[in-house]
Amino acid sequence: MSVFLTKYKLSIAGIIAGAMAGFAYYYFIGCNSGTCAISSKPVNSSLYGMLMGYLMFSAFEKSKQIKQND
Repeated sequence: MSVFLTKYKLSIAGIIAGAMAGFAYYYFIGCNSGTCAISSKPVNSSLYGMLMGYLMFSAFEKSKQIKQND
């Protein structure tokens, strides 16, 4: 389990930060009419935030290149 956490720590941090930011967006800004697809429900807003957080934080991960010996 700890190998998984150390390998994906930046992605997990992005998911957590995105979920909190998505819920904060719903709570403070939200959608009063209920017709907004993302911000009308806290679950939708949090899931969208999780996705955006993962994508943003995973952009900072180092890429591992495989070296081939010829």
